[in-house]
Amino acid sequence: MATMFLCLLFLFNFHLRLSFSGQLDSMESVPDLQKAMYKVIDGYPCVRLLNLSGVIGCSNPGREMVVAPIVRFKIENALSQSSAVLVSMDEVQSFFTRIWNDSSFASNIAGVIVESGTEIRNESKGFSPDRKFPQAEFSPYQSANYEWNPIGSGVMWNAYNFPVFLLSENSTLTLQEAATKNEESKKAYTVDVAEFDLVMQTTKAGTGDSESCLKGRTCLPLGGYSVWSSLPPINVSSSDQSKPVILTVASMDSASFFRDKSLGADSPISGLISLLAAVDALSHVDGLDDLTKQLVFIVFTGEAWGYLGSRRFLYELDLQSDAVSGLNNSLIDMVMEIGSVGKGFNQGVNKFYAHTAGVSSATNETLNALKRAQDSMKSEDIIISQANVSNPGIPPSSLMTFLSKNSLTSGVVLEDFDSVFSNKFYHSHLDNISNINSSAVVAAASLVARTLYILASGNKNLSSSALTAINANVSLVEELMGCLLDCNPGLSCELVKNYISPRNYISPSSSCPNHYVGVILDEPSSTPYPDYVDDVSRFLWNFLADRTSIPSENASSVCSQGCSNRGGVCVRAETDGKGVCVISTTRYVPAYSTRLKYESGTWIVLPPNSSDPMGKSDPVWTESNWNVIGLRVYTVQEAAYDRLVLLGGITVTVLAYLAIVITRSIITRTLKRD
Repeated sequence: MATMFLCLLFLFNFHLRLSFSGQLDSMESVPDLQKAMYKVIDGYPCVRLLNLSGVIGCSNPGREMVVAPIVRFKIENALSQSSAVLVSMDEVQSFFTRIWNDSSFASNIAGVIVESGTEIRNESKGFSPDRKFPQAEFSPYQSANYEWNPIGSGVMWNAYNFPVFLLSENSTLTLQEAATKNEESKKAYTVDVAEFDLVMQTTKAGTGDSESCLKGRTCLPLGGYSVWSSLPPINVSSSDQSKPVILTVASMDSASFFRDKSLGADSPISGLISLLAAVDALSHVDGLDDLTKQLVFIVFTGEAWGYLGSRRFLYELDLQSDAVSGLNNSLIDMVMEIGSVGKGFNQGVNKFYAHTAGVSSATNETLNALKRAQDSMKSEDIIISQANVSNPGIPPSSLMTFLSKNSLTSGVVLEDFDSVFSNKFYHSHLDNISNINSSAVVAAASLVARTLYILASGNKNLSSSALTAINANVSLVEELMGCLLDCNPGLSCELVKNYISPRNYISPSSSCPNHYVGVILDEPSSTPYPDYVDDVSRFLWNFLADRTSIPSENASSVCSQGCSNRGGVCVRAETDGKGVCVISTTRYVPAYSTRLKYESGTWIVLPPNSSDPMGKSDPVWTESNWNVIGLRVYTVQEAAYDRLVLLGGITVTVLAYLAIVITRSIITRTLKRD
């Protein structure tokens, strides 16, 4: 009863704690015992995702918590009993390989605890849990066996009927000590055991695929909100909207084996930061209204999960919905995508590759503009090359969506690689800020900004001084990297707080960014309730609306008085409760499967429709509902059973034990949960 009392007491404490049995003599209350026995650390779970055919990811096998002794993984050893296995980052690949090849070994896996470590010893080999051709099923060409990502293992796409946690750096040492103590222990009754609470609602309800869990309301669809903006603003009330559109694209979401550790520094956030810096550079150019082509920028989310953002965007264009008011699919002249550019710097040279979709006059015009932009930056050692013609087609990118919709689409994808990914940590939690170089991001931003200006000017005679005046702001790039890729300052940086009040969705006390797509929490809308839009999307909306805007006719107008001017929007409304009205064409576009419909509070799975050729390959990803995710570790010591302590009038048998609790409190995932 005493042990149960202590377990229940701390069940909902979202921290990891460590015991100190030597301080029991001074205990006079339960808080004293708590303070002496525990210390705080964190971790990150792998969670259960579902699609139309089944599940992937991790979960307890049933409805109960899992308890097992902690053992260190050794590839040559067998497991004699159900165990919680502690695995180093270097061993993750061989560990999961053994699970699939050794059923006897796999049957004794109760749970997995992965050591942290921003560096792995065999860094030259890398680690990517994605496939060798990510999302090959959506490719517009038939080369599914091509290896864009040669080191990809595909482990993140498998289903595991046991819990898996990634430890924080601080907690790794604690667990290593626990495993070592178990190895050295000579007494069977002295052991550190892990207690996993990774019970998913879909497991409890028996809803084992997306359609059944959506009907049973035990899951929610993956998705979020993309953001688009035009420079200069589009006069949507004008009947003359005939300017060809140059659409510049980047992505804001990444993926990882561990839900809350999806940074994606090189892939795709380096491209996103380059896009934002290019917009900023172009916003300072005079005479944008005189351009012969309209510049439009869009940042998609959900691209790592079946190109949700780009597919929904094109679907909304077909519907001519409010989310895309002012745009017309027939006016899109060229798509320029900024992909992974953060590793383009090597030995003092910034080198990028242009991957093209077919041959067209618009594509050739873009390649010429890139070359001209490069020539204008000779002093900065920038080289742009066309990708190898032996490549089967463009690499995994949002442009694939456009080509699937219309194979004649003219497009270019700018990358830091030619035939295979240069990012050795693609869709891994190790693709962090140390994996990219700010110089490459700045160079890509300046290159893109000048290229867009050349294209939008109609290739008329531009003075060299006009081009050389267009430069990415180095300080802005470095600030964006700190905001979007680092915990310090992270989303609490001044730039973000200048536009929004971040909710810090990893945990209430953390400002660490995370670029997992998340889930759609309510009915999708082009004007969503801010609480249903994540921090990054809200920041991007405000940043782009501000940078692409022109002042309102009443420049002093605050949003509380209404932004009544045509095209008026309110920026910075979260920071002071008032905001400022500006003229800008900046909008949210819901990003979720085109095979889903929200009706009367319920999500309905639709058959594929002809408007979205990718729909037939759409798995319709959902994430299981969950309440509390936790990992606790207890160490029962000898001679601990005869100690009696009076706590608040209650006599309790005190076990001197180590109690570790790793839990995630995700604000956006606890809304509307059972």
